[in-house]
Amino acid sequence: MTELRLEATRGDLVESVHRVSVAVVHAEGRLVASAGDPSRVAYWRSAAKPFQAVPLIEDGAADALGLTAEELALACASHSSEPRHLEVAEGLLRRIGAPVEALACGPHPPISEAVAERVVRDGVTLTPLWSNCSGKHGGMLALARHHGWPWAGYERPGHPLQDRLLEEVARWTCIRANAIPTATDGCAAVTFALPLSAMALAWARFGVEDTPGAVRLRAAITAHPDLVAGTGRLCTELMAALPGRVLAKVGAAGIYCAALPELGLGVALKVADGDSEVSGPALLAVLAALTERTGCADRYDLGPVAGHAVRPIVNTRGTRVGSLRAAGGLRFHD
Repeated sequence: MTELRLEATRGDLVESVHRVSVAVVHAEGRLVASAGDPSRVAYWRSAAKPFQAVPLIEDGAADALGLTAEELALACASHSSEPRHLEVAEGLLRRIGAPVEALACGPHPPISEAVAERVVRDGVTLTPLWSNCSGKHGGMLALARHHGWPWAGYERPGHPLQDRLLEEVARWTCIRANAIPTATDGCAAVTFALPLSAMALAWARFGVEDTPGAVRLRAAITAHPDLVAGTGRLCTELMAALPGRVLAKVGAAGIYCAALPELGLGVALKVADGDSEVSGPALLAVLAALTERTGCADRYDLGPVAGHAVRPIVNTRGTRVGSLRAAGGLRFHD
């Protein structure tokens, strides 16, 4: 079994090892490359968000309610609670006539350390609008309003909204809805357990299919990568550096997914120990291996995001004492 791992060094020793399972799948369905166990089942977490947003377009809600490209991008986001994110989320709720209290997601400290520090310094009272998932939840409320479904309990299993989203996940992953285990995500909504290979297939298809939902969401994400994550974060910087060539979305507990539309490929990875600090460098290692193998590394210059590939390990004085970097590689299935 080919192994991809992230090694944390301290001095001259490898102090810790984080093992990563990877599936790289072509939109036609064949496994192109892998590491670890590409059939490993994991919860899709926030890397499912674009697929949870597709029904907004396919069911006509986006047009009926006049949703903007910015609002569609935020519906796919795990945002950093920066002022722009809060502004778009608030506008989405205002557009559909929903109060902040309708959001089922709870508040949490912002993902951005800078924003989190400002919140503490200024004594800001956090509301569900500050949740990194408030765009997703706003999109869910919009879809429920469009269909005339009640807002109460929209995040729970058995609500018609969640049944519709499960149906959409099944369509993209080619797994029957009744064969997809579900659980409760950190934001209180439903999350889906899938093999990495199925996640990668969905992302590969998302990158190339010409359905209205895929086309409009790709355009929204590509035009507004800053809304999908935030300042200094890999999702945003990667899509800004390679617009249209890479679509990427992080998920909690060590999940990362991406699409390379020009190559027809989708990527899904899971860090075995769930350390989300590891998933970004792991994704960049996968992308570097793929683009080198396909002979198009020059078209996929990862230089602008190189700072995410190797993470410094520092002590309490800020002195660098080690690093976190990828080792091993992918197995290619020719």
